[in-house]
Amino acid sequence: MVNTAAENTGDTTGVNQADQNASATQAALSGLSADEKDRIASLNYEQARDELIQTVQKLESGGLDLDQSMRQWEIGEALARRAQSLLDAVRTKLVTAQEQQASAGTAAGTQGNLER
Repeated sequence: MVNTAAENTGDTTGVNQADQNASATQAALSGLSADEKDRIASLNYEQARDELIQTVQKLESGGLDLDQSMRQWEIGEALARRAQSLLDAVRTKLVTAQEQQASAGTAAGTQGNLER
């Protein structure tokens, strides 16, 4: 979802940050396979959030051995970082838009604004 909005506006600042955060997440979690890392990196916010909820529920329900618990924890960490990176990208875009709006508001009605 964020990628589509960024493509529509031409602003990729937040998307680049999300990609950097996703890369950092992949490097930090060596217990996940390359396919799992790629899959998580491709999730949109809602998908990552929903999978994170399911992962937490699995951990809270108990019944997992130590290895299974650690695996679910690693997956949960990757999902949480993915969701956070997408939120950070949106936050960056909002701040940028607010700054542009404030800047345009101070120049509104001036000769310089009319010449643009």
